[in-house]
Amino acid sequence: MKKVVLVGGGPAGLFAARKLIDHGFDVILIEKSSNVGGSGLIIDGKFNYHPRIGGDLTEFLTEEEAWKIVDDVQAIFKEYGAEEGAYNYDKLKKLEEKAIRAGINFIPIKQSHVGSDLLPSIILRFKDDLERRGVKIRLNCSAEDIKIKDGKVTEVITNKGNIECDFVLLAPGRSGESWIKRLCEEHGLEIKFNPIDVGVRVEVRNEIMNEIVEDYKCWDPKFHIYTSESDDFVRTFCVCPGGYVTKDFYGDDLVGVNGHSLSKIGKPSENTNFAFLVRIAFTEPVEDTTEYGKAIVHQANILGGKKPLIQRLGDLKNHRRSYWDRIAKSYVKPTLYKNENGEFEVTPGDISMALPERVMAGITEGLEKLDKVIPGVYSDSTLLYAPEVKFYARRVITNRFLQTLRITNLYVAGDGAGVSRGIVGAATTGIIAANGIINSR
Repeated sequence: MKKVVLVGGGPAGLFAARKLIDHGFDVILIEKSSNVGGSGLIIDGKFNYHPRIGGDLTEFLTEEEAWKIVDDVQAIFKEYGAEEGAYNYDKLKKLEEKAIRAGINFIPIKQSHVGSDLLPSIILRFKDDLERRGVKIRLNCSAEDIKIKDGKVTEVITNKGNIECDFVLLAPGRSGESWIKRLCEEHGLEIKFNPIDVGVRVEVRNEIMNEIVEDYKCWDPKFHIYTSESDDFVRTFCVCPGGYVTKDFYGDDLVGVNGHSLSKIGKPSENTNFAFLVRIAFTEPVEDTTEYGKAIVHQANILGGKKPLIQRLGDLKNHRRSYWDRIAKSYVKPTLYKNENGEFEVTPGDISMALPERVMAGITEGLEKLDKVIPGVYSDSTLLYAPEVKFYARRVITNRFLQTLRITNLYVAGDGAGVSRGIVGAATTGIIAANGIINSR
C-alpha cells in the first residue's frame, strides 16, 4: 500500500485525505495546531461555489471538469452538515444589472454560510469520518523539512520524528507560505510571485446591506471594480452580515484585521463588515509582493502602536485623523473596540499615512462607485479598519496536476502554495492534487 503524507489539516488537506483513503492509500495527515480545519474553516465558513472565485480552476481543468469538482466539494460539505449553496437567478440578475449601471462587475455565485459558531461541529464530523475511513491524523505535529533521494521525497521530517512516504502533499495553508518558500529555496523548487491584495475592512450598519443580503439573497456579494485613473482592480471580499471585525495575525508580530459572522441562531451584531482590497502586482526588479505587504502592515502597526488602525470615512475624506470623540459621532459603533479587560483593541488614526497613496485612491474611488449599488456605504459614518492584507503571493510552479516539476512525488495545494484563495478553492486543489497522486502510483 502506497503511503501519502499530507502536510496541513485545512480544506486542501482534508479533501485530499478523503479522496486518497477512498482509493486505497495509506494516508497520514499532520497538522501543527491542536485541531484540523485551517483558518478559513475556523473563522467563518463562507463557501463560494464557483470555479473562478478563490482562484481559477480552469488553469488545471476544463470548464466542465471545474464545475464538476466544485459540485463535489459542495456535496461533501453538505454531507457533514453545511447548508446547500443558495442561488436565486432572477434576484442576482437584477443585482448584476444594477451593478453594470454603476460601472461595476458583479459575479453571481451559489453560496452557503455556516457561521463561526456552528463550523467547528462540521469540521469535527469531517475529522471523525476521515479517521473512521482509516486516515491517521497527527495533531500538534509540525513539518520541518523533507528528505530527498534520487529526485524523490523519501521522508517528511517533523518535530515528532521522521515519516517515510511514497508521496507528499504540501498544503499548510496561508500561515505556511513562508515555510513553503524556504523549502523551495533549499530544494531547488521554482516559484513565482502572485499579486497581493491590500486594503481595509469596511464596517457599516446592517441596514445599509439589507437590500443586498435580504432582498437580493446574496450573503457574500462579489463586486469587482477597476479604477478610472490607474485601472487598478478593487474587490469586495468576505462580507459578514451581522458580523464582527477581528484581529488577524500575519506572523513576525504583525497584526491586521479580518471579519466573521455567526450562524443564523447566533447573536448578530448591528453591523456588516467586508474587506475592500486593491490588487498589487510587480515586475522586475521588485517581485516579492509578500515582503512588500509585510512592510505595509509593519508601517500600520507603528502608527497604531502594535494595534490595527480605525478611521471614520468622513475623517478620511477630509484628510484628518480620527480620534475616539470623532468616531463617537458615527452612527456605526465599532465591533472591534475593547477587550474583556477594558483595553482598546484598535487605535484611531489616519489610514492614509499607513497604506500607499495608490491603494487609498482605489479604496475611496471604489467605495464611491459602490455607493451607487449599496446606498450609504460611502457615508461619513462608515468605519474603516486597516490593514487587511491577503498573503497568497508566492506560487510553487507545478504541472496541471499540482505536481512539482523537480521532485516527482511532491505535490502542493491550497493557499499556502499560492494555487488557491479561499475555502472552496483550497478544497478543490486538494482534490486535484490527490487525483494527480492516484494517476501516478
